Amino acid sequence: MGKNVLIIGASGDIGTEIAEKLAGNGWQLILHYNKNKQAMEANRMHLNRESVLMEIQADLSEQSGINHLLGQLVFPADAIVFAGGSAHYGLFQDTDEQIMDAMLTLHVKAPWTITKYILPSMIREQYGRIIFITSVWGEAGAGNEVVYSSVKGAQNSFVKALAKETASSGIAVNAVSPGFIDTKMNQHLLAEEKAKIVHEIPANRAGTSEDVANTVSFLMNERSDYIHGEIIHVSGGWRS
Repeated sequence: MGKNVLIIGASGDIGTEIAEKLAGNGWQLILHYNKNKQAMEANRMHLNRESVLMEIQADLSEQSGINHLLGQLVFPADAIVFAGGSAHYGLFQDTDEQIMDAMLTLHVKAPWTITKYILPSMIREQYGRIIFITSVWGEAGAGNEVVYSSVKGAQNSFVKALAKETASSGIAVNAVSPGFIDTKMNQHLLAEEKAKIVHEIPANRAGTSEDVANTVSFLMNERSDYIHGEIIHVSGGWRS
């Protein structure tokens, strides 16, 4: 069994935690990031140097960035974790077509293209793990986040469908669907807004990046071999 994992979005709060967790589990890391080079430098402080095979900078909201990433990928990937992405807030009727195109490319076309590129080698090896970090909004939908909800829903559908094609080849495709997680993505919320959301969560707290990373760690383990095509909620029981 191989031990190389490509982590898309390794500079984000959740991606950083996943990288640290998987490195501790013995995986060798291929780390992708876009703009946050400072976060990647901070990552190196927490990771064993030998656990990082390479870092790739690429803007996956553009086709040229997708092509660049694949051109730089010199190591085989036995697993992929799609932890990257960005939210978009605002009324759907006010959303520019350029924003729609970028969100579609980043969250849908880039994962399609990267998976299609790596999948043949996984099939040859009869082993693989493909994990998406999606969102509760991909199922429930959120007003003022219509485009984000749509692309996360597309990721969930991709997971369910691809899992049916790849399970017989020893490749598990699953998603982790976080609820309200205390990350930089939610910094736009006022303290009162955060408190209101937490009040609605049965577990009575916001989730953490570690909560998400722990679930990813389990799905990467051989003990999860019979789990295919699942959308696993990490939400403290919260459904909105």
